[in-house]
Amino acid sequence: MKSMTGYAVAARQDEGLSLSVELRGYNSRFLDIVMNLPPFLAPFEGRIREYLAGRFRRGKIELSLKCKEYYAGFPVRLNREAVRAYAGAIGLLAAELGSSEKPPLPVILGLEGVLEIGQEQTGEQRWDRIEPALWAVLGEAADQFETERLREGSHTEAAILGLLAGMEDQARCIEKRAPEMEAVFQENLRRRFAELLGEAVDEGRVLQETAVLLVKYSIAEEIFRLKAHFQEFRIETERAPSPGRKLDFLCQEINREINTIGSKVPDLEVSRAVVAMKDALEDIREQLRNVE
Repeated sequence: MKSMTGYAVAARQDEGLSLSVELRGYNSRFLDIVMNLPPFLAPFEGRIREYLAGRFRRGKIELSLKCKEYYAGFPVRLNREAVRAYAGAIGLLAAELGSSEKPPLPVILGLEGVLEIGQEQTGEQRWDRIEPALWAVLGEAADQFETERLREGSHTEAAILGLLAGMEDQARCIEKRAPEMEAVFQENLRRRFAELLGEAVDEGRVLQETAVLLVKYSIAEEIFRLKAHFQEFRIETERAPSPGRKLDFLCQEINREINTIGSKVPDLEVSRAVVAMKDALEDIREQLRNVE
C-alpha cells in the first residue's frame, strides 16, 4: 500500500551545469501532474509527464525542476601559453631598445590568441549535455518519492487493518447474537399474548409468529456478505499495488450491509455493535483518502 503524499528532492552539479528536481505529492482522486520547468526545457515536458505517469497511478504530483548552466552561451578562455610567449617577446624587444616601458593591458588583450572565444553551443549540443543529467536526477527524486510514499503507506495499512479487525470482532458478536434472537422473540410474544388475551398462551401460535419474525429479521445473508467483503478487503490491501479505489468501493458495500443489519434487528447489543462498526468504517474511509 502506498500513500499519495510525499516529498523528495535530488540535485546534481557537474562542470558548468547545476540541476535539481523537487517532487511533492498530495491527495487526489486521479493522477494530476503539475510541472514547473525552465522555458528552455519545455521540449522535455511530455516525456517527463509520461515517466511520472508510468511510476505513479494516483495523486496530485507537483514537480519543480531547476537548471543552471555556467558559461554555456559565450565561453571565453585565457590562453596562458600565448601570454607567456608575448611576455617573452616583449621583454626581448624592451631589452633590445633599452626601454623599461610595458605595454598597457588593453594592448596585450588585443594581441591575437591571448583570449580564445569558443563557439556557442547549438540546440542539439545543449540537449546532449543536459539530458543525461536531467534523467539521472529525475530518477533519483522519483525513487526517493516512491520510498517515502511506501513508508507512509505501510503505517496507513497497519492502521486500516487494525480497524478492520475490530469490525470483524463486532460482526462475530452480531453473528453469535442472532440465534439468541429466537428466544427473545418467543418471550416477547408470550408476554404480549398474555397481556392482550389474559389467558393461557397458545404455544403453537407463539412458535408460528416467532418463525414469521425470524424470517423478517433474519440477517444471515447480510452476515455472509459482510464476511465476504472483509475477506476481499484484506486480499486487496495485501496484494494490490494500488488498492485505493477498490477499497473505497468495498467500504460502500460494507456500509450497506451494516445499515441493513441495524435496520432489521431491534436489539440493543446488535445496535451497539452496528454503531461501533460504522465508526470504524468511517475512520477507514478517512485513511483511504490518502491511499494510491
